[in-house]
Amino acid sequence: MNNLSDRNSFNTGGPGLRNGNFIGLPFTAETANIILLPVPWDVTVSYGEGTAYAPQAILDASVQIDLEDYDVHDAWKLGIFWNKSVESVLKIREELRIKAASYINFLEEGGNVNEDILKKKVLDEINAQCNRLNSLVYSQSEKIIKKGKVVGVAGGDHSVNFGLIKALLEKYKSFGILQIDAHHDLRECYEGFDFSHASVFYNVLKEKGISRLVQVAIRDYCEEELKRVKQEHDRIVVFFDQQLKRNYFEGVRWRDQCDKIVEKLPENVYISVDVDGLDPKLCPHTGTPVPGGLDFFEMVFLLNKVVESGRKIIGFDLCETGNDEWDANVGSRILYKLCNLTGRSQDMI
Repeated sequence: MNNLSDRNSFNTGGPGLRNGNFIGLPFTAETANIILLPVPWDVTVSYGEGTAYAPQAILDASVQIDLEDYDVHDAWKLGIFWNKSVESVLKIREELRIKAASYINFLEEGGNVNEDILKKKVLDEINAQCNRLNSLVYSQSEKIIKKGKVVGVAGGDHSVNFGLIKALLEKYKSFGILQIDAHHDLRECYEGFDFSHASVFYNVLKEKGISRLVQVAIRDYCEEELKRVKQEHDRIVVFFDQQLKRNYFEGVRWRDQCDKIVEKLPENVYISVDVDGLDPKLCPHTGTPVPGGLDFFEMVFLLNKVVESGRKIIGFDLCETGNDEWDANVGSRILYKLCNLTGRSQDMI
């Protein structure tokens, strides 16, 4: 735990400070225990765009969060810092998103990229830049992790966590992932994009160190993904949203369902939250909203059960938040909860 020198004069009941840090907290990269890495990227999104602007919207909305957390007393003292080292990718995103949208429209109108040299060139350029983004997130995450800090990624679309997961594998060698999401994200090279938001966990599972992927609230998927789940049933465990709801309607308590989810996880756990895993009323401007999903405190209860089980949260991401004010409000609260429960799981406070 870092010393309290930069906390003693902080007014926890005062107005939120717009000091460039999450919730206006008084920490630096050196004094914080948790470093948030905003990644403003949504080049390959296949429906609604704009989540690239979510990190800034979340930061802006965070200043109105009150600091006390029901689950973690004095949570703010664990120390959170908003690291802007990857924000430069937004300029590249602006240039590529226009090209990507045109390319996706070309595909949706029946175009064949192998028969169009210019479109193939666009696809190759996007794949190259996505790969560079992964390398950038990896290098930044690796530096932070080597300093003994915990990293949480604030996306951006769901592809942006890949670099962090790779960096964590170097430290922990093996861990599991708890994914809250409406979608499997298990498609291979979706729309020709090697690192599509719809392919992130297909790519992640190529890493042998990922011992188990536990997916919760899944309700929108294709045949290809379902086949992959069945083929890798020893590594992929899915709790479909419809089955969770049916269990509830038939009298199965959410606590008991959470216990079954948590028991599938290993000791070290990475948490990946795509906000479309939640009820769309919470983040209606997410890129691919789907009816159903978890309510806010159903998710919080599940995350608490992970911590109460003695498992350690080693990193996390929050992705696909819309950049609308309400979405950012909810996103900032999810991010704070992820930070606080991560800190509690590692006895930071």
